[in-house]
Amino acid sequence: MAAERDRSRARLTTVRARTTIAATIVVGIALVVTVVSLVVFLRRSLVDRVDDIARVRAYDVAALARQDMLPADLAVEGDDGSIAQVVDGTGRVVAATAGLRRDQPLARFRPSGAASEVRTVDDVPFGEGGSYRIIALPTATPGGPVTVYVAASLSPVDDAVEVLQGALAISAPLLLALVALTTWTVAGRTLRPVDAIRAEVADISERSLDRRVSVPPTDDEISRLAGTMNMMLDRLDAAAERQRRFVADASHELQTPLAAARTDLEVALAHPDSSNWNDIAADLLAANRRMERLIRDLLFLARADAGAPRAATRPVDLDDIVLSEAARIRGGGHLQVDTSAVSAAAVDGRRDDLTRAVRNLFDNAEHHASSTVSVELGSDDRWVALTVHDDGPGIPPEDRMRIFERFTRLDDDRSRRTGGTGLGLAIAKEIVDAHGGSIVVEDAPCGARFVIRLPAR
Repeated sequence: MAAERDRSRARLTTVRARTTIAATIVVGIALVVTVVSLVVFLRRSLVDRVDDIARVRAYDVAALARQDMLPADLAVEGDDGSIAQVVDGTGRVVAATAGLRRDQPLARFRPSGAASEVRTVDDVPFGEGGSYRIIALPTATPGGPVTVYVAASLSPVDDAVEVLQGALAISAPLLLALVALTTWTVAGRTLRPVDAIRAEVADISERSLDRRVSVPPTDDEISRLAGTMNMMLDRLDAAAERQRRFVADASHELQTPLAAARTDLEVALAHPDSSNWNDIAADLLAANRRMERLIRDLLFLARADAGAPRAATRPVDLDDIVLSEAARIRGGGHLQVDTSAVSAAAVDGRRDDLTRAVRNLFDNAEHHASSTVSVELGSDDRWVALTVHDDGPGIPPEDRMRIFERFTRLDDDRSRRTGGTGLGLAIAKEIVDAHGGSIVVEDAPCGARFVIRLPAR
């Protein structure tokens, strides 16, 4: 029983049900207003017609009275069922429709002026009762002032209104039911593609992100929804693929130094007398340092992907960072670092992150340069531009975008030998993007030319 109630409640909360209920309520309110207005308008129109007939009859009788041609018994004219009575100033009935009592007037009210007055009266002294419209018309006659009363029954009006109300009482609910059924059907057909999209999306698991929903050829909101869902699935699929590749590459990168360390240890244990334990310790320390660097890089990218909060930005003298990193590379003794084109430049940023980005760029140049690294730093009103140019083998145009992807190496063996993780340029791009800047590889006569642009302070 409770489950059935829950299912019924769930059905009532669907968009289809809410749309049907809302449409039915709106149409129902409109129907009520229309029915009431129609009944009021019809009754008012019919009463006005009754008044017009009674007024014409009153003027006819008044004309006879003014000409002193008033008969004792007033004839009934037409089939409107109106009756007439003429009363003098003392309240005596002077003339009346044949068969009408003469001992009392049709109405007790008299016009206050010369104009006629119309009222609805329920207690008339004749017939079987009911409501009447009575017009009182004061008239001057040779025998003195009189009042002409003409009464017209409202029974035909009541009958017509009752017939209309009966018809509306039957047709309005039928119309309301038709509206509800039509809305339910149309809403169901309209939302059927949405439900199909929902079912398709619900059936897509993390292992089947390559699936896409069907796009109806209708070029409406439904087809645009399906297209948007497919674009979202494209992004999810791409993100999942990047994550899978990232995990696989990270596992491979961690496995390499671990395997090398294990091999060294196994060989040393197998030949303890001939093993140089100092060399083994140095190799293990180098492998440990490489793994530490890789783990730090992975943690940085993981925090960036998770949208971890970053430190507040502060004014940073970028030239200080550049000159410090240039001195570090120059201190290695095997490369010339030209910083003659470095000028003062300041940006708003996070100094540690900017230092890491510049260091990664310099490390990349150090690994690939043959003899010289040229550095330029300048600014204008909008941008600060840092250029690092090495005289190494350069980067093919087709790889200039891929070089910023994670674990990308164009010379895999050399990068592994020098301890590179394949994450340096990816981290540099992540940092530069977070600062509202850009990093690109530009054309150069020889070697690789990296350019970082950051908003000027």
